[in-house]
Amino acid sequence: MNADYSRKALEKVGNPNVLINLISKRVRQLSSGGGGTAHPLIMETAGVGSGDIALLEIIDGKMAWELPEDSLALEPASRRRRRI
Repeated sequence: MNADYSRKALEKVGNPNVLINLISKRVRQLSSGGGGTAHPLIMETAGVGSGDIALLEIIDGKMAWELPEDSLALEPASRRRRRI
């Protein structure tokens, strides 16, 4: 994947974990070959991999996503010490 595309997409999304999930889901859709969501939403795809297509779709605003309202609840909990 193109590093410049990754940086630009991360600026749009804001959360690297969400970005990874968006890209992986879109790559699976593009690779499946069937259905209406399997077609790239950008015009120029010659010589571009599925990951870069997904990044360009995010950068161009072709994909939408929503974060849950309680996104703070998704942060990892603090580690607890085990007593032996």
